[in-house]
Amino acid sequence: MFDKKTVLITGGTGSLGQALTARLLALNVGTIRIYSRNENKQIEMETKFNDSRIRFFLGDIRDLDRLTRAMDNVDFVFHAAALKHVPKIEYNPFESIKTNVIGSQNVIDACIASNVKKAICVGTDKAVSPLNTYGATKLLMEKLFVTANHYLDPQKYDTKFIALRYGNVLGSSGSVIPKFIEQISKKNKLSITDTSMTRFSITMDEALDFILKATEIGKGSEIFVPKIRSYSIVDVKDALVKILEDTGYDEVGIRPGEKLHEVLINRDEMRYTWEIENMYMILNPLFNSFHNQNISELYPNSQKMTNYDVYSSEVVDRITSSELEQIIKASKLL
Repeated sequence: MFDKKTVLITGGTGSLGQALTARLLALNVGTIRIYSRNENKQIEMETKFNDSRIRFFLGDIRDLDRLTRAMDNVDFVFHAAALKHVPKIEYNPFESIKTNVIGSQNVIDACIASNVKKAICVGTDKAVSPLNTYGATKLLMEKLFVTANHYLDPQKYDTKFIALRYGNVLGSSGSVIPKFIEQISKKNKLSITDTSMTRFSITMDEALDFILKATEIGKGSEIFVPKIRSYSIVDVKDALVKILEDTGYDEVGIRPGEKLHEVLINRDEMRYTWEIENMYMILNPLFNSFHNQNISELYPNSQKMTNYDVYSSEVVDRITSSELEQIIKASKLL
C-alpha cells in the first residue's frame, strides 16, 4: 500500500509520528514529509533517522497555505498534530480550538485541494462523551473527518477521510508507568488518583498495526477503534513494586475533567458499531451506504457488535499484574 508512495505526517516529531515513520520506512515508502512546528525536534529526528526519504517541513496546521503547499503530490496523510495537555487546554481553550478544530479543518481542506488518496486522523478516548475541552475539540476533529466526504464532488475528488480512536500508548511520554518509575527512582510515594481507576492498554507496535490496518480497509467516513484489554492502576503499582521497590503511595483524587474509566465507544454509538478485522468500526448514520443492508456488501468480514453496552476499560478483559510485570520488563522504560 505504501510502496514508493508519498506520506505526510502532521505532528510527525511526536512519539507516534516517529514510530510511524520508522514503520513506513520499513515498508519501502517513497517519501515521508514531517510537518510540525518545533525546529529543535525536527533536527533531533533528522539526526536520529538519517534517511534521505524523510523531508522536514516547518509549519503550523493553523496555516492553510503552508499545509496546502506541503501536501502537493501527497498520497496519504496521517493527522497527529494537536494540543493535548488537558490542564493547559482548560486554561487556554481558544488556543486548542484554533489548533485541534480549525487546524483539523485546514488539514481536510488541504487534502481536498491536493486530492490526497486517504487522510487519517488520530483521535482519543477523551472524545467520547467528553468531560474536558481537549476531549470536546478532539470530538469535533472526528466529526469534521467523518463528514468531510460530504464536501467532495466524487467526479472530481476521491479523497477518503478516516478517523481512529484509542487511548494512551503504554509507556508513552507523560503516561502513568514512566511517571511511577520516576517517582520510585526518587524514593517518592506513588501518586495514585483513585485505586478503582482503569485504563485501556495498547503498545506502540499494536497502535501501528491498528493504524495501518484501518488505513487499508477504510472506505471513508468510518471511526475505527482497536480491540484491546485494560489494566487497573493498582495492578500497575503492584507490578512496579515487584520489579523495583515499594515506596508507598498516596491517593490524590481524580483531576478535573478526568474519568475513572476510559470509554472508547459509548452506548449511543453502539447502534452503529460493527466488528471487523480485530477492530470495531463506528459507521456514520448520515450516509445511506452505511445502512445495515449495505454493510455486508461493503465490509464482507464484518458483523454487528453485541459484546458490550459500553466499550469501557471497566468491562473489557484485564491485563494481570504478572503480565504487566513482563510487559514492563520487556519495554525500554526501566
